[in-house]
This record gives sequence, C-alpha cells and structure tokens, in this order.
Amino acid sequence: MDAEGVLAGLDPEQRAVAEAVRGPVCVLAGAGTGKTRAITHRIAYATLTGVVAPQQVLAVTFTTRAAGELRGRLRQLGAPGVQARTFHAAALRQLSYFWPKVVGGDPPKIIESKLPVVADAARAVGLSLGRTELRDVAGEIEWAKVTQRRPEDYAAAVKTTGRKPPADVTDIAHVYAVYEQLRRERNLLDFEGMLELTVAVLLEHPEVARQVHDQYRYFVVDEFQDVNPLQRLLLDTWLGGRKELCVVGDPNQTIYSFTGATPSYLLDFPQEFPDAKVIKLVRDYRSTPQVVRLANTVIGQARSETARRHRLELTAQREDGPEPVYSEYDDEVAEADDVARRCRKLIDEGVPAREIAVLFRINAQSETYEQALSAAGVPYVLRGAERFFERPEVREAVIRLRAATRGTDAETEGMGLIQKVRHVLLGAGFTNDPPEGAGAARARWESLAALAQLAEDMAADNPAADLPDFVTELEERAAAQHAPPLEGVTLASLHAAKGLEWDAVFLVGLVEGTLPIIYAETPDQVEEERRLFYVGITRAREHLGLSWALARSPGGPRFRRPSRFLEGVTTKVTTHTPARADRAKRRTAKSGPQPCRVCGRPLTAPVERKLGRCEDCPAAFNEDLLLRLKEWRTETAADQRIPAYVVFTDATLQAIAERDPATLEELAQIPGVGKVKLDKYGEAVLSLCGGG
Repeated sequence: MDAEGVLAGLDPEQRAVAEAVRGPVCVLAGAGTGKTRAITHRIAYATLTGVVAPQQVLAVTFTTRAAGELRGRLRQLGAPGVQARTFHAAALRQLSYFWPKVVGGDPPKIIESKLPVVADAARAVGLSLGRTELRDVAGEIEWAKVTQRRPEDYAAAVKTTGRKPPADVTDIAHVYAVYEQLRRERNLLDFEGMLELTVAVLLEHPEVARQVHDQYRYFVVDEFQDVNPLQRLLLDTWLGGRKELCVVGDPNQTIYSFTGATPSYLLDFPQEFPDAKVIKLVRDYRSTPQVVRLANTVIGQARSETARRHRLELTAQREDGPEPVYSEYDDEVAEADDVARRCRKLIDEGVPAREIAVLFRINAQSETYEQALSAAGVPYVLRGAERFFERPEVREAVIRLRAATRGTDAETEGMGLIQKVRHVLLGAGFTNDPPEGAGAARARWESLAALAQLAEDMAADNPAADLPDFVTELEERAAAQHAPPLEGVTLASLHAAKGLEWDAVFLVGLVEGTLPIIYAETPDQVEEERRLFYVGITRAREHLGLSWALARSPGGPRFRRPSRFLEGVTTKVTTHTPARADRAKRRTAKSGPQPCRVCGRPLTAPVERKLGRCEDCPAAFNEDLLLRLKEWRTETAADQRIPAYVVFTDATLQAIAERDPATLEELAQIPGVGKVKLDKYGEAVLSLCGGG
C-alpha cells in the first residue's frame, strides 16, 4: 500500500491524526471512534513518506493482545518492521539485551506473581494471611512501587492520598520491606522492578542511553489515561528530552486509578507540550445511536470540573437499533436465569454466542451466571480462564499448518487461503459440522473451528493473504496470547472487558453497593465507578440489557436500590415478578429460600445452596470419593487446558461426595451441575461415584 492509499477511507479527524506525522500530538479518542485505525495509519503514513524508518518506531500499549493487533494492522499497511509492545515487554527486551554488557552475571528471574514471596514475607513478620488477603497486600505493594513509594514512605503516602488500605498500614509496610529483601536475596525481579531497573541502566550508562535513543526516535503510546508514574518515568527516559511523541487516550475511560494510573498525563499534555497538536475523535462507528445516547447521558452526569472540561460527546455513525432494555428482578437467581434465557434467544435468532457478553462489577458475581447459562444449555467462556494456544489440538494444528507452508501438496494447488487452512485442519480432525453434545470432542472441534474462522477473517481483510501469512499471524498471536474468539458467551468483569466489544451486552447487578462499589466513598471514587459503567455500556454494538435484583437470594429481603447511575437514564423498566419469570417462580414457589437439609435454616450463600446445608453443619461423606473426584478434576482440567474450577468448583465436588448420586437424574439435582456439565462430565462423575 502506498502513502495515499493509507489515507484513503479515513474520516476527516482520523486523517488529521494520520497526517500529523510530527510530534508532539495528543489524540483524545472516544470509545468506538477508530483510534487504533487512526494511529496505525499515522505510523504507516510516516514510514511510507520517509519521515521515520519503521525500525525506529516504538508503539507502546498495555496488553499483549493490543500490541499484537497493532503489529497485525501495521503489517497489512506496509509497515512490518515497527515494534509494538507493552511497557513491560519493551523494558524486558532492552534489559535482557544490555544486561551482559553493563551488569554481567546471571540476570534476575522475572516473577509473574508476587504471591509466593508476599506469603513468605508475611510469615516472616508473624502474619497469617489467607489467599484473598495476600492478593490485597500484593496489590498495595504494586501500588506503592508504581507510584515510587518505598516501604518507609508507604504509611505517609496512604495518609496523604486518602487511600484505604486492606490491612493495618504498619503491617503492610513491614511485609513490603521484607518482600523487597527476600526478592533481592533470591535474585528475583517483579514487573515494577523490571521497569525501575531499565530506567536505572539507561540513566547510569550513557552509552546504553545513546544506543536506545538512536534505535527509537518515534513514540506512540496508546491508552495514555492509564499510564502510572513509573511507566511515565520510563517513557521520559526513552524520549531523552525529544518531542516525537503521540499519545492516545480517552478521559472517559479512566478506570485504573486504584492501581496508581493517573489521567493527568493525558489531560495535562497540552500544558506540558504547548506546541502539541490536539485532535479529538468523536464519531462512534461501533454502537447504535440508542447505545451512544445512553453512554453520553451517563457520562454527561459526571459532576467534577475535570470531567466537564475534558468530556468527549460521541456522535453515532451507525443506523438505528433496538433501545436498551432495563429489567428489575426479585432476586439474583431470577436475574441470572432470565439473562441466560435471553442469551439463548439471541443465539437462536442468529447472534453468535461469541458475540454476547455478560459483564459484572466483581468476579464473585460470575458463579450465579455460570450456573444459569449451564442450566439453559448456553456455552460460556470465562475471560482469562485459559490459554488458547497451549491447547493440544491447537498446538498440533499450528505444527501442521507450519509444515504445509514448507511442502508442496498437489491437492491444494489453486486453493485460496480458506480452503488451504480447512484442508490442513481436516487432517487434524476438523469436520464441517460439529459433533453432537458437549464434552472433549466438542471442545476440540471448537478450537479448530476458531482457527478456520480466523482464516476466513484474514482472507476477508486481505484477499491476497496465503498460508505463510496465516502461519505468521498465528505465531504472533501465540506470542501475544491473542486468542481468536471462542464460541461461547463471555463472562467478564467490567475491568476485564475494557478494549473489547460484542454485538450484545448484558450489564448485570446494577445496584447500590455493587455499582458504585460500596467502598467508593469519595467523589473521585464514585466518578471512577461511573466511568466503569460507561465502559460497560460502550462495549455493546447493538443489543444492550441493563438489570438489577432487589434481593440477593430467592425469598430474601428486597431492600436493594438500583444504581444511582440509572437515575435520569432509564425509560421503560420491565419488572420481573415471580408470576412473570417462570424459572424464578419454580425456585421461590416452594417455601422461599432452600432449607438446610441438616438444621432446616434458610440457605442464602451460593456455597451453602450448592452443599444443601449450612457450611458449619455436620455432613457425612466418603472422603475417598472426594479425593477421587478432585484427582479426576485435576486431570480433566489439565487435559482441557482450563482452570480446575471451570470443571467443577470445590463446593460442587463436596456436594457430589455428600450425596453420592447413582443416576444422571440425581446428579442433575445438585446445584452447579447444569445441562452442559452433565453432558460433558456426567458419565465420568458417576463412574467415580459407582453409579455409572
């Protein structure tokens, strides 16, 4: 593609971004406005017009998925040599390259999780912390490190910032200090330390800084509203006082301030660089006018002066679609059941399951929806629960595809990309029609079908693409863990959904205390919760459902209030009473909440409902059976490359061991064993129980 071809098809604002090839440049880009398109075309235009060589460009983003998408688009635009990486990946690459020259010896080992070292540090200072508490303390250590606070500064920083720590500040400071000591003694490096060390190497070794500055002369940073002080320090070190910087972000999508991120770098960019060109992208190509109208209304109610000054009001570019649907339910179970029914209806009407998402504020809300979707026979995918490219069938398929690029096959001569890929996948066990039922065979087929669909998408984007191009795409996606969408409804938290989009989105659990979350107390914290709601709304292309439940459990007290963010935006609300929600009726018509089978007390907690008894009530069960079930679950999860809890939770296995079902019908009565899991694992479980 030539330079003029790169500009073709861009709207006026996107073209302005692409033609602004000299920095500093600040792009304020609303949700769905084509910011990735704008910045990739800017990079490609700059390289094709000779402003900069592709190898001298460093494009930085926050996820390996986004970095992989940037590289893929740039390759299609004729700029394949551009480096597109996360902050951490770029820092690790530089640190690994220069370590033998400037430090020497064995480099430290990079740790992906702080939890083991934090646990050791907690024990060393006499604290006994559970896994949740360990995660909370690890989060505090990360916040302190990215905001450049040392252990001795932590307590004062908490007081100054008004932060609410999850434990005693003195205890956290002690754990933080010992964590750092143990990390150094064990020659370990966490992600924050990696950035710090890279900065130190560049600042303390001028010859290294010169080499990096010669290599990278042109910088683009995406999601700039999410940059934290440590990342900004690294970026400034890379820049070395130069101004060839283009930043892109959306102040309406600032949702990570609790991790140390600050939108001030984006909002104050014009003051920092008075000669900066500021361009706004507000044409929304993603969502229907109905969704865009709601998004604008929600964010328009933000009360802070900063929000008012920097607001981006989106302008819908798509044709009209259905109005958002607002639904009120008696309890969470009825809400989940009806959302599952509506997902089933959308799928039956032709919406692919992978184009539907159920989004919630906290991960603990997921379990109820897993049960409801399973009971409705709707496949689902927990975002972040598995690594697609590590599945055995995917690894085998990639090996076969790679081999096919090196050999000659008379059968594939004259075939296009789609036909060639399908021909290779047939040899790996792929069929045009899926196998009946669920189970491992269906899961394997869905993995191969995702590869076939990816080939179709690539051929549509680039009709000249051939098998070697497809294999290159797969290898880059594998390196970035950028998996193709699987055929299942996505269950994800609102934070995990950022950067993604679906045809249909259900925003659930919209009650006070959940959204905004109960510990959002200051005006700034509440406004961040509003932005999180806005992010959820703008994930939807066409169908949008918003719902809440007045009670937590069937028959429970109905004291909950809809989220304050719904005030002034809801139009017609559908109230689902037991008489109008069939499944809710079946669950509540008996005698309210499910009673404990030991003491008779009403059960409200999900774990207790699964067990059929209070957690502290005695229960007889076969310990050998429970052990066999857990061993089977571990092996099954390993074979399928999924977390063990996705097979069955501990509570469900405990309930199975206590009830020892003899038939599929008895197994199906246990909460947590829906139709999908019954089809997938029922016979195997019964064989362990002795009922097969």
